[in-house]
Amino acid sequence: MLRANAPLLSRIRAGWVPPAGVPAERRRRSPSSVALLATTPVIIAAMAVLLETAIAPVGFILLGAFVFVVLVKIASINEVPEHHRPHEREVYERARRFEGRFLLPGDFDEQAARVLGRAQRAVGSVLRSHVNAEGLLDDTRNAVMLPEQEWEIARLLAKLSALRTEHRELIDRGIAPEVEAVVQPLENALTNSEAAVVARVEALERYAGHVAEAERAYHARSQIELLRARLPRYEELLAESGADALAVPEIERLAQDADDVERALRRSVSSAHEAFRYLES
Repeated sequence: MLRANAPLLSRIRAGWVPPAGVPAERRRRSPSSVALLATTPVIIAAMAVLLETAIAPVGFILLGAFVFVVLVKIASINEVPEHHRPHEREVYERARRFEGRFLLPGDFDEQAARVLGRAQRAVGSVLRSHVNAEGLLDDTRNAVMLPEQEWEIARLLAKLSALRTEHRELIDRGIAPEVEAVVQPLENALTNSEAAVVARVEALERYAGHVAEAERAYHARSQIELLRARLPRYEELLAESGADALAVPEIERLAQDADDVERALRRSVSSAHEAFRYLES
């Protein structure tokens, strides 16, 4: 829910509060509203009679007042009731519950947003892979550790963005010569912190790269298994046509390819496991 409502969360963080829900008994249209709408044609007809008599000015005043009342009442009837916005209230309550445990796009400067995007793409590619879904990787640890890695990277990047923005504002205002000696170590701290976060992202990307290799091998193995399942039909056709002797080398090559792909898949999965252990360190 929070991921799908980032713009609404930005408004909530800025101080916007959705209206509270309205009890069901107060949601029904009031009897006065119904009576006003029902008697409107009668009153307008009466006003028309008054306009044709000698007291026409009074009729104009009464008609104008009545039209004003009707318009105000209709506006209140057509206003979107507060109880029609339960989704906003639910997001608000959830945001309050998890305050401090989610971040928004506005928390990241452009540089940090690019680094976070790299981390999210790496995490997403692993979690969406078939080798992960099939349990060839440690899918349980992936489901727990990778979101934790994503959150930790995002948290550090948000903090880095805030400090970097404050630092730029300080520099833009101009600094005294006496302060320049202090500024350089602070800039080094920002640079080194960013490099450490980028190193974590690169580790994620390496892991995702190994998983991608395993994914390619997995799909190749699936295709070869499909072809091997069809081999008897091809062999039968070749035997019936008298061309089976020519097909033996090709069949043997297919079997060899299957063995090669299987070994490649195992190597890729093993490499992915090694890369994952590096993430844990």
